[in-house]
Amino acid sequence: MLAPERQARILKELQLHEAVRVADIASSLNVSEMTIRRDIEALDQGGLARKIHGGAMRLARLSALEPGFLLNADKQLEDKLAIAAQALALIQPGMTLAMTGGTTTYQLAVRLAPELDRLRGLTVVTNSLKVAELLYLQQGTSDLKVIVTGGERTPSEALVGPVARLVLGHLNTDVCFMGVHGIDAERGLTSPNALEAETNAAFVQATTRLVILADSTKFQVRSLASIAPLSAVDTIITDDSIKTPTGELFASRVPHFIKAPAQQETAFHAESDANIANRKTS
Repeated sequence: MLAPERQARILKELQLHEAVRVADIASSLNVSEMTIRRDIEALDQGGLARKIHGGAMRLARLSALEPGFLLNADKQLEDKLAIAAQALALIQPGMTLAMTGGTTTYQLAVRLAPELDRLRGLTVVTNSLKVAELLYLQQGTSDLKVIVTGGERTPSEALVGPVARLVLGHLNTDVCFMGVHGIDAERGLTSPNALEAETNAAFVQATTRLVILADSTKFQVRSLASIAPLSAVDTIITDDSIKTPTGELFASRVPHFIKAPAQQETAFHAESDANIANRKTS
């Protein structure tokens, strides 16, 4: 495992815990404690964590930390798969869709790929490199159009900044599926990346219906930059493990609040992987 991967794992642990121990991280990654000490030293010097005796401590400003796509890809995966399955039901043939960056919207793209022949004539506007590549490769004869915004690449494999905003300012979409880092009852939708927040705000302005795809860990979380208030949201789709008081609070703030039931996602992925393999060889 390379140093950036180890350091990403340390930061991931610090998102979950206020402090981590060198011995615990070294054991979980099967590397020496000296290696982890060097990684923590690098994170400390880079202003991403604070070195303490025997480990590292989370910074108070950790809400501004932007995790990479691979770091979050398998986090809350079953919940994201269930959310994606529910979101797919909102898509109709001929629609113009917007899909923002993030691992939950990527799972929607994974769900959508095998259905492209049924949902013909779709246009997908996205700033996600992962979503664009997947759908473009799997389009087959479905008449799918994929429009990529352009812009500056982020660790989450999204394109942001003035170029992306300029493109979005000239487009109109029927529905926007947006993944967010945090949803707060008072501050609305937020992101740890200020440029990504501005770009997502442009997605909001360009769509008729805003659908937020967010697992239950994203609620009552405030990140660095605001995207839009809850009043801009038409639908929130989350997993069914959200706490009842939290669900009731947000259900009272948006027109549609959907809890996606857990499904047999392992079977779906086996079938989906087979479909994708068949498309690539056909």
